[in-house]
Amino acid sequence: MSSYQATLDYLYSRLPMFSRIGAAAIKADLDNTLALCKQLGQPQNKFKTIHVAGTNGKGSTSHMLAALFQEAGYKTGLYTSPHLYDFRERIKVNGEMCSKEFVTSFTNKIKPFIEQVQPSFFEITVGMAFEYFATEQVDIAIIETGLGGRLDSTNIIHPELSIITNIGWDHMALLGNTLSQIAAEKAGIIKAKVPIVISESIPESKSIFEQKSVELKAPIYFAESILSLKNYEHHWTHSNFEFTSLDNLTPSINLSCDLPGQYQFKNMRGVLVAVSILNTKGWKLNEEVVKKAFMQIKSSTGLMGRWECIQTNPAVVLDVAHNEHGLLALLAQLESLTYNHLHIVTGMVKDKDVDAVLQLLPKNASYYFTQSSIPRALPANVLAEKAASYFLQGHVFENVNLALTDAKKNSQATDLILVIGSIFLVAEVNRP
Repeated sequence: MSSYQATLDYLYSRLPMFSRIGAAAIKADLDNTLALCKQLGQPQNKFKTIHVAGTNGKGSTSHMLAALFQEAGYKTGLYTSPHLYDFRERIKVNGEMCSKEFVTSFTNKIKPFIEQVQPSFFEITVGMAFEYFATEQVDIAIIETGLGGRLDSTNIIHPELSIITNIGWDHMALLGNTLSQIAAEKAGIIKAKVPIVISESIPESKSIFEQKSVELKAPIYFAESILSLKNYEHHWTHSNFEFTSLDNLTPSINLSCDLPGQYQFKNMRGVLVAVSILNTKGWKLNEEVVKKAFMQIKSSTGLMGRWECIQTNPAVVLDVAHNEHGLLALLAQLESLTYNHLHIVTGMVKDKDVDAVLQLLPKNASYYFTQSSIPRALPANVLAEKAASYFLQGHVFENVNLALTDAKKNSQATDLILVIGSIFLVAEVNRP
């Protein structure tokens, strides 16, 4: 394969991809990843890592950590998924995507393995990321799980520290039908004697995490009992957060963050606790670094789609919230804002609990139902029918940009337009 595009076409067509087709793409063990990394010479053991799992917030948390290490002068790898625009967003060093040449040469090198083993798309991208970080000789890499934890392809690393952001309802078909079962899957990233930070716990998850940490002698830190949010101040492009210390581990701190959603305080809290622990392990992440890094997460790491305001008058905000937990956080954010009328552009995927999301959405908003261009997308007319049973009224559009154009046409300068429901929908928005 000579070109980057030909390589991507091969990977997309040859390998089952969860984001496109759903559960059929999942391999329920680590065998393929272990076999691939063995063939590559165990690249995952050649650099330090931090492992991040959770139902929501793991992407924001991973980008926060990457921004911190970059600001402190460490060469920092970042592996996240899925991507919004370019496949290479998944694999970055110091905020720069890996090269097209690397993607092509790596794929050519392991093509015999692909043909013989038939791994999933995610298994290959994990191996690719590990190989790239080893080649680039990063000081540390932040590794975000794809789905779950215990059987996630990333779960072959032995990190400096692990973070579980939270537990909520998502991917029940794959992870379990109770919050305890889902928590047990996420707890699979806890490693023997490796510190684990829980950014937000609920009774169903707390006991599972405690039990696992005792079994593995892993020091466990529940962030809500270490730091509390004393004050929050919203601006469209950033927010100010004031944290008060509840113990001696992590000091009180005032921060501005360029991810302005109020819900980010839970992710920030987990990251600040992680910073305290990492500093005791010899990493140098001082308060000046922390304050500067939180103000430039988007520019230093390239994060998109988290309460991202792409226009004002009227405000147009893109957010990848797509499940019950994420939406509750988003609705809490809306309550703290002043605007005239709310317009919601939304499209969802078939294998999410669409009803759980629809019943939370505000009845007094104007709706624009649409769909992303992937096989997993729920047809817009089906979404509109389901929404009508929850008294949500609106029109159907072929794609997100037609829907957004109509929303803007119907808006006054003091209105708010939200684009939510799926990361794939947000990815298809034409940006200014």
